[in-house]
Amino acid sequence: MARIVVIGAGVMGIGICKHFLRNGCQVALVDPSPVALKKAKENTKQDGKEALCVRVPSDLRKEWSAADVVFEAVPEVLSIKRSVLSTIEECFGETTIIASNTSGLKTTDMTEGMHHPERFVITHFFNPADLIPAVEIVPGPATTEQVVAQVIRLLERTGKKAARLQADIPGFIANRLQHALLRECFYLIEKGVADAETIDLVTRYALGVRLALIGPMLQRDLNGLDTHLNIARYLYADLDRRETAPDALVDMVAAGHLGRKSGQGFFKWDATQNGRLEEIEALLPEVIALADRAQATEEE
Repeated sequence: MARIVVIGAGVMGIGICKHFLRNGCQVALVDPSPVALKKAKENTKQDGKEALCVRVPSDLRKEWSAADVVFEAVPEVLSIKRSVLSTIEECFGETTIIASNTSGLKTTDMTEGMHHPERFVITHFFNPADLIPAVEIVPGPATTEQVVAQVIRLLERTGKKAARLQADIPGFIANRLQHALLRECFYLIEKGVADAETIDLVTRYALGVRLALIGPMLQRDLNGLDTHLNIARYLYADLDRRETAPDALVDMVAAGHLGRKSGQGFFKWDATQNGRLEEIEALLPEVIALADRAQATEEE
């Protein structure tokens, strides 16, 4: 039975805990906030199992110093992450793998100052972490192949689909694709082409339903690469190419419109909207099952 420690009781940390608890692992959750820990304790219970919740790593029993993997899931601020990684190195033995759930920071930046960067690897889970199968695996220049193999085995044994990257690049795969898409979405809104609801409709019912079953590269083969080339030749020059965050996004954040967490974003997050989200999350296993069936058919 693997022994897993998660540092950070936010949305992602809780999701990671739930995943490993559900799949038979021993899990400890560390967060300095008593309020966050109380909420986490209520939300991580799986089939009668719950994470051991403590405020600092030194509160863990001695046997946890030899944990198999410590997953860092603290806020996406490099200085905070470096501080946490330093603490992890002090509190856990040299055989413990140190993994970060960063959404896009480079391993070379994160491991600066680490004594043992060879045991560090990025494991980028997706929200909700206990439901979405894919996890991006990003080794650093010093990461050993043994560490990468151990992490991939752990993830696959617990039902995840490990996607190993071959280069240490900011944003990895998913966030580079996602932010390229969102840059164009903001451009379309700013130019008055469509509102948020219309963009979501086209994305869900044109791109989304296909992407769940067929990846973008396979889709290009199906459409014909010559067709894609012809479109690329006239369309690429017209796509948004800004190198800074969209003004509309900056203005919304400055106004406190942060989305669900503040109650207002592109949409108003009242009880009805939150209820819809819960219904959508309940459908995720069905979508994943369809994607698995499509993958099996493709491999036959």
